[in-house]
Formats: sequence, C-alpha cells, structure tokens
Amino acid sequence: MLTKLKKQRVMKEVAIHPKDTGSPEVQISILTKQIDELSKHLKKHAKDNHSRRGLLSMVANRQTHLKYLKKKNPKRYMAITKKLELKQK
Repeated sequence: MLTKLKKQRVMKEVAIHPKDTGSPEVQISILTKQIDELSKHLKKHAKDNHSRRGLLSMVANRQTHLKYLKKKNPKRYMAITKKLELKQK
C-alpha cells in the first residue's frame, strides 16, 4: 500500500503541472509503484490469492492507460515507458 508521501513523490516526478493528479502519466506511475510493492509482497506470501487477483487487476488497468496514451499521444507514451522502464508494445 502506498502512503500519501510516497504517492506525492511519485506524482511529482511525472506531473505535467504542479497540481496534476489525473493525467495518464501520473496514473501509470502510481499503478507501477503499487504493482512493484505488491509483487514484493507476493514473493514472500506466494499463497495470497486475493492479493494476486488485485495485482492482475492493477496490471490490466495500467495496460489500459498505456494503450490510451499510445493512441492519443505517442511521444508522451514513449517518454513514460522509458522513464518507468516498461516494455513498449
């Protein structure tokens, strides 16, 4: 689970303007951070199927945001995938 401070730090790194909380880049970066933290949890607790389902949901949600950004603005898509070190499709 992301704390408020961690979330603000993540938002500050990719925000387009100072009060940006909803742009695709911000949402993708927050989801990526949550996915990383949940992945670490699942390495310790392999049988936690409820959390695994949540992880799969987050990954699908991030893919949806990436697909939208790629369609609307390919330059921003390339920038965010490079910054977060995600695979490009």
